[in-house]
Amino acid sequence: MKIFKRSKENRQKKCFGAWQIEITTRCGLQCTMCIKTACKEWHRKDMNARDFEKIVPYLYDVKSVVLEGWGESLLHKNLVDFIRLAKSAGPDVGFVTSGIGLTREYARQIVDAGVDFMGFSLSGATAKTHNSIRVNSDFNTLMASIKNMKELALSSPLEKPKLHIVYLMLKDNIEELPILIDLASKMGINEIVLLNIIQVTSCDQDSNKAFTCEQGSLYKNIMAGALNKAKKLGIYLSMPAVLPQNMAVCSENPLGNIYISVNGEVSPCVFLNPPVSAPFTRIFCGTEYQTFSVSFGNIFTESLDSIWSRKEYKEFRDAFISRQRKWKESYTGLLELRRPDNSPIPDPPAVCKTCHKMLGF
Repeated sequence: MKIFKRSKENRQKKCFGAWQIEITTRCGLQCTMCIKTACKEWHRKDMNARDFEKIVPYLYDVKSVVLEGWGESLLHKNLVDFIRLAKSAGPDVGFVTSGIGLTREYARQIVDAGVDFMGFSLSGATAKTHNSIRVNSDFNTLMASIKNMKELALSSPLEKPKLHIVYLMLKDNIEELPILIDLASKMGINEIVLLNIIQVTSCDQDSNKAFTCEQGSLYKNIMAGALNKAKKLGIYLSMPAVLPQNMAVCSENPLGNIYISVNGEVSPCVFLNPPVSAPFTRIFCGTEYQTFSVSFGNIFTESLDSIWSRKEYKEFRDAFISRQRKWKESYTGLLELRRPDNSPIPDPPAVCKTCHKMLGF
């Protein structure tokens, strides 16, 4: 296995927060809330090792690498090698998984490779709910996999990987949040990340999302209660907004993070490049839009500097920079009791106007 050493040639001017690298689009699940379930075409592919090696020299100036996109990373035969390669460049490395195929031996190999963090995806705190949403997943098997990984992490010298639970909130499972927190506490997991469904592709998915673009939330009390319970049990609970609020820059942070598809395409975030034929359907606040994938270059064939400095990419980021600047000026004006500037906040890029992330969800 090739291990990379830092040199002046691979030192980038930009220090990135996180890179999300999709190493496979294959997944054995048929989750009810996934774009794959609602689309007729799904492009199945694994990133080959030679292409992954082209990315590694850029990782010296990346703080965190997430080896995951629209597929299940455990299915990639080179996952362990990819962890080692990415780690050789210095960032923290991890991924989010459904746990499918995570035997104890496979888990040991992943720990030995030096993985720093792993998130386990749950869609219910009971077997009935989870299995009905994440079709082809088995709740009890997943619980056993988390337990095995926790034991291996505790026995490792650095007590890694750090484990957390990723819970996609839907109308069908949000009432199980209190049970989820008890479950995490019992397993010794002290972090839960709550998510909303962002890429809404079908009417069924739209009707099952746990948030509303209107003012008011049916589940505000449930989430507030879950937050209080988590605090009492010493669990950090990360949650999205329960009410719509305009964001200067969305939580994907395209100013400091990038997404690399299995084909090497560089996009601002995972939601702008699903492995489906374009245009793809996006339902935003009840209205259907046809959306085209966004790529500003291919890192397999171009340098990062040429992609990052491309006019179209710079204009994309400048839209968020302008919003950020205006947001800061307005906030500072309120603190200093200055006359408010009533000029409008600049729009985000056109493709981001129909993304729920821009409303804090």
